[in-house]
Amino acid sequence: MAPRIRLLLAFGLGLACQPTQGETTSFASVPTTAPPPSGSDSSAADTSGGSDGGASQGSSGGGASDASSSADPSVGTGDTTLLYDVGPDTDTATGSDTKPAGCEGKIDLLFVLSRDASMKSSQEKLLAAFPGFIATIQAKFADFDYHIMVVDGDTEWGLITCDLACAMEGFCGGVPDYPCDLLHLVTDCDRTIGAGNVFAAGGNASNKPCQIAGGRRYLTNEQPNLAETFACVARLGVSGRDLMGQALSAAMKPEMNAPGGCNAGFLRDDALLMVTFLGGYDYDSKGNPDLWADRVLSAKGGDPGAVVMLSILNPDCPAPDRICELVKKIPVPHGCGRQPGLR
Repeated sequence: MAPRIRLLLAFGLGLACQPTQGETTSFASVPTTAPPPSGSDSSAADTSGGSDGGASQGSSGGGASDASSSADPSVGTGDTTLLYDVGPDTDTATGSDTKPAGCEGKIDLLFVLSRDASMKSSQEKLLAAFPGFIATIQAKFADFDYHIMVVDGDTEWGLITCDLACAMEGFCGGVPDYPCDLLHLVTDCDRTIGAGNVFAAGGNASNKPCQIAGGRRYLTNEQPNLAETFACVARLGVSGRDLMGQALSAAMKPEMNAPGGCNAGFLRDDALLMVTFLGGYDYDSKGNPDLWADRVLSAKGGDPGAVVMLSILNPDCPAPDRICELVKKIPVPHGCGRQPGLR
């Protein structure tokens, strides 16, 4: 349910922003695999594809299956433990430094979401959870400097059958609200995997351009109506694919984040990167978890402590789940254990 997703997101950020004993990095991270929300409809993707080769890197973090099965009250469905999940109250005591330890007041939040046909209710749960999550962050860290971007796991934009119907008939009968009259607004970046979403189209999608302050492909502190705008960019719909590893890898490319790139300025050297995945097992992305992890670490200057990953999927990491494998590639720093009870 939505409160559970919100608390899991807050938990992942809270652990990442805690000071860590004996670490030389200015960040702390914890790869976490959370259970799917109650009633989740995530399912395996088409298995027709495969993966190509990539750089090899050993895993230095334990798997989610290491987690204890004991219950933990901090991930319940109520609001009473909300501040616990983002750090102790002493972090924001009057007269103290209100910036979270290690995060230096900056975080780049990247949501990598599937457009698979199974994703309707999962996307709705994420949209419902977001306002409470961001309100918690804003209340806990008054000067928190965030970038928020959503990328979809697809190499195509919209729905090709609707595009054809638009050209021939002026409307798409299968998706009545498909934006046939706005197709001239679709850009090269909209069609580029790894670019931040600002205009999703297809079944159950926003089917309209999202109004983002500054003309960027990600949201910042200056974004008015933050929750509503996030709902627009994250409503990707169910007319696409589940290529989350490939989308993450593309989003990490230097040229994507450089001036003139689709995501120009999203990744910051002095910001913590928190990646949240919501989708299936990702059988079909090009590359493999080693390559994707290397891309992420390269984008963060080789500092694994500058990244935290959260996968709202199966916590038992079944063999086909390549996203769970990716999450396990980011090592757990000393003193930052895995949360019990996330099974």
